[in-house]
Formats: sequence, structure tokens, C-alpha cells
Amino acid sequence: MHEAVAAIAACGVSPVVRIASNEGWMVKRALDSGAHGIIVPLLRNADDARKLVLSAKFPPAGQRGFGSPFPMEKFGGQTSVEYLQQANESLVTIVQIETKEALQNIDAIAKVPGIDVLFVGPFDLGNDIGHSIVDGTMHEELKKAVAKILEVAKENKKNSGIYSTSGEQARQFADQGFQMVSVVSDMVALPAYMTTALAKAKGSYAHSAFNVAKGAISGAARITGPYGR
Repeated sequence: MHEAVAAIAACGVSPVVRIASNEGWMVKRALDSGAHGIIVPLLRNADDARKLVLSAKFPPAGQRGFGSPFPMEKFGGQTSVEYLQQANESLVTIVQIETKEALQNIDAIAKVPGIDVLFVGPFDLGNDIGHSIVDGTMHEELKKAVAKILEVAKENKKNSGIYSTSGEQARQFADQGFQMVSVVSDMVALPAYMTTALAKAKGSYAHSAFNVAKGAISGAARITGPYGR
């Protein structure tokens, strides 16, 4: 994580770290590495949100300890004092709304000072409210839940975000008013690109089969190693 945060910041992009759980030591480790923000999954109520803020903010707003030598260089080479003075205001705290309980408590969560972004996890949220996304489409009840979260974010002057699976879907969410929208993940983009490139390199199935048959007939096909012809 430390290496990734440094590499991303060096490109002039804000590194944001999604931690595994709302644990104080995870929050501190991510922010002490120089992350400009954290995403925290599976918050359920306002108490969870307040606990997170305590971990993410320096006193008097929170209980974060000060002393890591790593964050300053990720903010343009600030001094440690400069970092300390601006961290509470500049670091972004993002909570994932992806459970039925969080949906029921969304108003209270949004009112917690120090929470900056309500980020919808539609797949987990759909599972938890009984309307899983199984065919790429959202059930109407899930759409209503997403719309409610967006509305509450606006009412409480919080930013809103959501996970999407394609550029087209990301555009739709952006048009609805979401400000932080994923476009594609590396685990989707890389296999898709490689599969397409490999298919083009091989040509069509008929073309490939024809070349194999032609080689066999002409005697050109021969064993070249442990992987066959």
C-alpha cells in the first residue's frame, strides 16, 4: 500500500485507500502512508460513522495519533506542522452504504460531522435488501434505495458516490447527480482487453482452423516443443 500511494501521488493524482474494515489501526495505517482519503465498507449506523471520524481526525475533532514521516511528501513536500494543520480539512472520509441497516440509518449517518462522501455499494446493498443484481439490471426497489441515498446526501450537503460496471452506466449515475463514480476496475479492464487483443491476433475460428489444416496437409505442421504445434 505504501508503494502504491507514493506512486499515485507522484503522478499528481490523489490516492484513496479502501480499507477492509472500520478499525482504527487500519484507518491510521492508510492515512499515515499518505493517502488523501479512505473508503470504509459496511458502515451500519451513526455510531459506526462517529467511530470512523475519531480514527481519521487529529484532535480535537478525533483521536488520530501524529508522528508518521510518510504523508508529507504526498502533499507537495509539506512540513509536518503544515500537514498537521491542514489534514482534518483536506483528507476525505468516505463511507460505503451497502447494508439494509445503513439504508435505514442513512439520515443519521449523513448528519455525522467529518463524513464527506456517501458511497453506494449496489451489489452488496441489493443482496442485503433482498434484491440481488443477478442479470446486470437493478430491481426497482434497489433503484429507489440508491435514489434515497443520493437525495439524503444532497440534503445534508455531502458528496455522493457509487460503484458502476461500465462507462455507460457511469455516465447515467453522473447525470443523476453522483459526484464520485467508478468507471472500470483493473480486474475487468485487463482481461477484457487481453481477450480482445488475443482474439484479433488469432483471427476468426474459421481462419485459424483453415491454417492448421493447410499446415497439416503441406507437412508444415510439426511438434515444436512441450506445448504442441
